[in-house]
Amino acid sequence: MLKRVFVAPDPGLLRLRGGLRAVLGVASAVAACALTGHPLPAVLTGGLAAMLALFAVTDAAVSRQALTTALLPAVGIPVLALAAELHTRPLARDMAFLAVAGAAVYARRWGARGHALGAFAFMMFFVAQFLGTVPAELPGLCSAITLALVASSAVRFGVWCYERRLPPPAVPSPPGGRGLERPTTRQAAQVVAAGAFALTVGQLLSQDRWYWAVGAAWWIFVNTASRGETLVRGFRRILGTVLGVAAALLVAVPVQGAVLPTAVLVAVCVFGIFYSAPVSYSWMMLSVTMLAALLYGLLGVLEPGLLALRIAETCVGALGALLAVAFVLPVTTHTATNAWIRSAVRCVHACTKAAMDRLAGDESADPAAHAAELEVLLARVRMSLAPLVHPLNPLRARGTRARQVLGLLDDCAREVRGLMAVAADPEASHDARLAAACWRLEAAVHALEEPSAEGDGPPAATLAAAGRPHPGAEAVLMHLHGLEKALAGLADPLRSSPRSPLMPV
Repeated sequence: MLKRVFVAPDPGLLRLRGGLRAVLGVASAVAACALTGHPLPAVLTGGLAAMLALFAVTDAAVSRQALTTALLPAVGIPVLALAAELHTRPLARDMAFLAVAGAAVYARRWGARGHALGAFAFMMFFVAQFLGTVPAELPGLCSAITLALVASSAVRFGVWCYERRLPPPAVPSPPGGRGLERPTTRQAAQVVAAGAFALTVGQLLSQDRWYWAVGAAWWIFVNTASRGETLVRGFRRILGTVLGVAAALLVAVPVQGAVLPTAVLVAVCVFGIFYSAPVSYSWMMLSVTMLAALLYGLLGVLEPGLLALRIAETCVGALGALLAVAFVLPVTTHTATNAWIRSAVRCVHACTKAAMDRLAGDESADPAAHAAELEVLLARVRMSLAPLVHPLNPLRARGTRARQVLGLLDDCAREVRGLMAVAADPEASHDARLAAACWRLEAAVHALEEPSAEGDGPPAATLAAAGRPHPGAEAVLMHLHGLEKALAGLADPLRSSPRSPLMPV
């Protein structure tokens, strides 16, 4: 796990910069709240609000990030007030918590902004349970949240706004349908069911810390689309929590809330959360668990029994999530994976078509944008196939098949990069063989999408250009043939039935 975090590629040092900026942003928020005389609970709330804003706001454009951040208090503060008002009415509080959890997931249908606002709203209700917030404390908490967001935003959009120098990433929309088939609608129902189970069982374990189970169930559903993905994510959350508790017993418990060492360790945990999140959910959860232990140390309630309870509540939340995806509007790993593979194939088609247009002389055609989207889609396919390639997966044949699919998709990505290089060469359009090869690739994609479809043959302009070979055409044609071969290899998994080696798990 350590190797995966520290050896994983970090193009542009984005993870490193994100982690360092998060530490600076959260530290600025905490300092602003402390220097303005806010009590410790308000300072902690401000720090958590700043960290969540830096973590959850992921809009592509900086201007949209700023607007989403400005909207966070408008969503979070009313939810915090609701939780405080219901503090002495457990039944109403529980029903409201489940409603907020479901609405927060449903909001993801509006993209990155909906996800950020939903996550902030859910965590404000969670923080109210964490601190035992009552109405009299609301003015101080609200001012701390607002001040913390202003301070962290000054860092994110002023002092250290490195996104302005980066192109916005291509983010594909998850495949889905309408009504209950829409991913956000389905997951909202699953989250409510999982939260109800976690809340009920969690309260049997503890009347004070039951919300840990609900929080674990809710966060497990982030970036998952099938029951297999949810199973793997739940396992990783439990693993990270157990390792985090072990680390807390060695570090946080002896510190017992001493301000200076706690501040240093909190900074390390914040960095660990942001640096590891893109590559290792288990390592991120280790950092989150350590951070929670340190905060409880500041509040003077940290003890080994509390850490053991956290493991138990996390297991309850993971079990609730697994039961929900298994029995409430379930989506199999096979279904989700095939949907993402088809999206990737369509992206290959778009890239090939753009390359064809470029080879035909259309200088405005740009396959690079489609190639960037393909990289994002392939990352999503890897996530979807993670349950099948996991070392603990007992279905070895399906695991082998999944690795073959990943290999073929990696081949597609490699050959698409070669195709981009050809299209960028102004002399490439002089060789009809290259354009004809691009036509064959488009035909192969059509065959994957519609097996009965047959192409009409290469365009006349392609045949008319014959006899003018490009100097590097032979090596290029080998790359194009490799892409054609990889697409042909994907035909079997795309057309396979649920009883194939990629059947549901």
